[in-house]
Amino acid sequence: MKDIQSEIVMTTDGLKDMLGRVSLTPVEKARAILLDALRDSTGKTERCSLSDALDRILACDLLSPEDLPNHPRSTMDGFAVRAADTFGASSSTPCYLEIDGDVAMGQMPEGTVRQGQCFRIATGGLLPDGSDAVLMFEHTIPVDEKMIEVVKSVGVGINLINWGEDIAKGSLALAQGHLLRPQDMGLLAGLGISEVDVYVKPKVGILSTGDEIVPWTESPPPGKIRDINSITLSGLCTRLGATVTDYGIVTDSEEIFFATVERACNENDVVLFSGGSSVGMRDLGERVIEKLGSPGILVHGVALKPGKPIIIGLSNGTAIFGLPGHPVSAMVCFELFVDPALQLIAGMSPSENSLQATVHALLDRNINSAAGRLDLVRVQLQQRKNDIPLAVPVLGKSGSISTLSRAHGYFFIDEASQGINKDSQVMVHLLS
Repeated sequence: MKDIQSEIVMTTDGLKDMLGRVSLTPVEKARAILLDALRDSTGKTERCSLSDALDRILACDLLSPEDLPNHPRSTMDGFAVRAADTFGASSSTPCYLEIDGDVAMGQMPEGTVRQGQCFRIATGGLLPDGSDAVLMFEHTIPVDEKMIEVVKSVGVGINLINWGEDIAKGSLALAQGHLLRPQDMGLLAGLGISEVDVYVKPKVGILSTGDEIVPWTESPPPGKIRDINSITLSGLCTRLGATVTDYGIVTDSEEIFFATVERACNENDVVLFSGGSSVGMRDLGERVIEKLGSPGILVHGVALKPGKPIIIGLSNGTAIFGLPGHPVSAMVCFELFVDPALQLIAGMSPSENSLQATVHALLDRNINSAAGRLDLVRVQLQQRKNDIPLAVPVLGKSGSISTLSRAHGYFFIDEASQGINKDSQVMVHLLS
């Protein structure tokens, strides 16, 4: 459906738009309303094997069941020594140690390192009794097979990792809400944890509305356009770990549209439809969300460009988003509203886990903005030798999906500003 920006008109009651809204909702307020409504919507949990846990969200705190390591280990190839035996050693005044044993990898050392003695040890080898440091090979000179000359002293605890130094038994290994990365799985494997409790992946239903939309796999006849949003939104949801059901293209008939959205709400945690959020003769999004039941619409229209006409609703615990039909507007709204909602439903804390790579850059031209709205400006980054990069705006209308493909990231112009001058430093959020 057409993505028509709602016209603002002056009335005797103040500033209202064609939907009767007194004013557009600021982005941060709209997001706060949404997340507050979803506080009790954290998903169900399940147990999965560690090998299947990549990119899953922990449903409870994990405490270390043991010390790691469970025995002091060498972090260098060299000799296990009593540090005191090396004190004062230098190339001009070396000391001498007797080699009294070897530490075999994967086995407990036999014997004790006594005064004036040492054991050969490899990286990862268990430290023998009596020793408290590891002397690197590079700081020794062999005298014969049973004696070394020490040319540099070593301190207590040097070149080894002590009992429980990595993580102590009973301490927090990973917190609830943590996104499991490969390195986290390595930590849990090292602790002998083979299964973890995780949140069930959020379910997302996606549909596109409009009689002018045809599947992206087809060649559109005159007057029709390919469905871009369904595959784009599906990809964004999948990257966040959600499972996606595509309900296809839905006609502008209110009866059919309502039945499809109702079914999607019954089967999913989040429902996304695009094309029915702006003002128009046949835009059904607002009416359909209201018919679905309490609490209904939470927000309709935000002070944002692009993406102003978004609808945010809730029906029986299912979050519903009416996204603009234009692809760029839809993706911007997804970034600002759907992404944090999915993270919250999945068991993550959006404020703590939605870390996005950013870089500072200098704006290469003046950009104007209207006070009272948040503007998102897409940019390409141009690297400069020995200086911070330039941010070159990628200008285009909200229907131009190529602007996002060409952009490296974006920055915001806040509501209080009427623009940003050339050569101003901006914080660019990098697109993945």
